[in-house]
Amino acid sequence: MGHHVLPGNPPIELTLRRSGRARRISLRISGIDGRVTLTLPSHVSDGEGLSFAQEKSSWLRKNLTRKPALEVVGIGTELAVEGQNLTIVQGSAARVTKDESLLYVPGPPERTAARVLGWLKARARDRLASASDHCAAQIGRHYSRLTLRDTRSRWGSCTHDGNLMYSWRLILAPPDVLDYVAAHEVAHLVEMNHSSNFWSIVNGLHPGYDKPRRWLRDHGAELHRYKFDADRD
Repeated sequence: MGHHVLPGNPPIELTLRRSGRARRISLRISGIDGRVTLTLPSHVSDGEGLSFAQEKSSWLRKNLTRKPALEVVGIGTELAVEGQNLTIVQGSAARVTKDESLLYVPGPPERTAARVLGWLKARARDRLASASDHCAAQIGRHYSRLTLRDTRSRWGSCTHDGNLMYSWRLILAPPDVLDYVAAHEVAHLVEMNHSSNFWSIVNGLHPGYDKPRRWLRDHGAELHRYKFDADRD
């Protein structure tokens, strides 16, 4: 794997990877963070792959411009939390609180982003734990632990020893989307693959999963447009 830059206006950063299973050169733009990956079969040289990417540079630039612009979180920022639109305003209480349309954040403005981030992560943990517990009970399985990260390549994962990981940014998506991702990962407690049996389990846990799955594909990148100055995994 290597990193290259295609010249032009603007230059395009891309990651080159090789795959013994790939039959042809392919380009992929991540729907989450806009990263460009150039995948090459074993027999294709780096130069041939980069020439292919250069030929597709107009297509790449066109699609990269669709990536949402970053927005630094602070007083006045609008967030959609579990499908509810909230505007961040100065609060006077001891902790972050909300009503139907406002999110009240106390303390100095320079700490607003950090306080909102902490509130979102706590809310995400509660919701994801509840959704995971519900799904696990339905299939008679148990998971080992649940962790939150700010992942760039996936919304969740399940390890062979039953550890669940989720992106805390799912709390910024509609509730149905968060519930689908929980069902998806809990289903891996039974099937560590994406076979037809796996998708049957997902459908049993979350009927009509195609709709939230499509939402993530179409709108998932928007959840990463918010920048928190205390942003960490």
